[in-house]
Amino acid sequence: MASSGIETEQEPLLGNCTPGSREWDITETEEHCRSRWISIRILYLTMFFSSVGFSIVIMSIWPYLQKIDQTADASFLGWVIASYSLGQMVASPVFGLWSNYRPRKEPLIVSIFISVAANCLYAYVHVPASHNKYYMLVARGLVGFGAGNVAVVRSYIAGATSLQERISSMANTSACQALGFILGPASTDEVQFPQGNIDQVAVVATNVLFFVVLFIFALFETIVTPLTMDMYAWTRKQAVLYGGIILAALGVEAIIVFMGIKLLSKKIGERAILLGGLIIVCVGFFILLPWGNQFPKIQWEDLHNNSIPNTTFGEIIITLWKSPREDHNEGPTGCPAEQGWCLYTPMIHLAQFLTAAMLIGVGYPSCNVMSYTLYSKILGPKPQGVYMGWLTASGSAARILGPVFISQVYTSWGPRWAFSLVCGIVVLTIMLLGVVYKRLVAFSVRHGRIQE
Repeated sequence: MASSGIETEQEPLLGNCTPGSREWDITETEEHCRSRWISIRILYLTMFFSSVGFSIVIMSIWPYLQKIDQTADASFLGWVIASYSLGQMVASPVFGLWSNYRPRKEPLIVSIFISVAANCLYAYVHVPASHNKYYMLVARGLVGFGAGNVAVVRSYIAGATSLQERISSMANTSACQALGFILGPASTDEVQFPQGNIDQVAVVATNVLFFVVLFIFALFETIVTPLTMDMYAWTRKQAVLYGGIILAALGVEAIIVFMGIKLLSKKIGERAILLGGLIIVCVGFFILLPWGNQFPKIQWEDLHNNSIPNTTFGEIIITLWKSPREDHNEGPTGCPAEQGWCLYTPMIHLAQFLTAAMLIGVGYPSCNVMSYTLYSKILGPKPQGVYMGWLTASGSAARILGPVFISQVYTSWGPRWAFSLVCGIVVLTIMLLGVVYKRLVAFSVRHGRIQE
């Protein structure tokens, strides 16, 4: 019986729908299996287009804001950027709760209408005669509110793809009832859920783990451009171009990692991969610490456009929106002298930076997918909408706080303090994982339906 628990932990979320498998015999026909996979892939495609749209819009916010309202400054830009994540953070639990008591299509349809209306408002914020920047703030907040439907999508995918975990706990529930619950019943009364409470300690711990994982990658994305401009005397145009290439390479690397951990999780389990991913991330940021006695080139002139202003988060983000056409003469480059740490902090060598980026590119996707997988299994067969809403909200908070944290610490104290603090955060997270390690088990294992 002990081996059954290990097999369940290592069982991937994406179930096996072949004849003769446990899922096939217990849960559904080939037609049902094909139907749910079509739904899942449609949701995958929907989320992909949503992410592409976000990436396209986010790069145009600053010049658009300057064009529609001359009174908008960098500080207000920070609020506009944060409003998206704030809206998503508020909406995610709301939509998640809604999906627990009503068919999932209802919050999905409503959220899509909100997103469409918000994007239309964003397209026409230049029309009003005044207060245009506030219309943009509202528009971006509503777009983020509509994006809160990711909680519903996650709960659907988690429910459908962990079908075998749920059915193994539904001893008195027919396959049709179970499938109806997973695909979105009109009421939870249609399904008799198994007895047993969710481990709230494991739930909270997993939310914290997910927050830290997204927090770390959000701050890494933020610091790539300023760091390379300071350390390697790259122009803004070079930093955006090369930084984009590096992040694109990390995206390709993440795809390969996702494919690899699907196989690896069957051998060692999700918890071990999550722990290994955090260790790899910690090593990556440790490598980023400045060493040696070679210093970066100092930029003695006051080049506001090519340096990191020592003020607000919004002003730091501005460097990503500046048009290359404004820079016919890039002028001096290097680490700005107004950042006092530039005078005594050793440079981070390019090979050092690329090695660290590669390690972070391995650790982040491993931690991301494993924390989400564990979370779904911990929740078990009960409705996951609200819980997935809190998970999404924690990720939104991480995307707000990560860039603010790294921009302020890096500008004031430099990369040595910034990356040392990040390493400390990751070490504390690893310690937290060690404390709750034995509690991060599937619902059915915890309540004895399968003995670990």
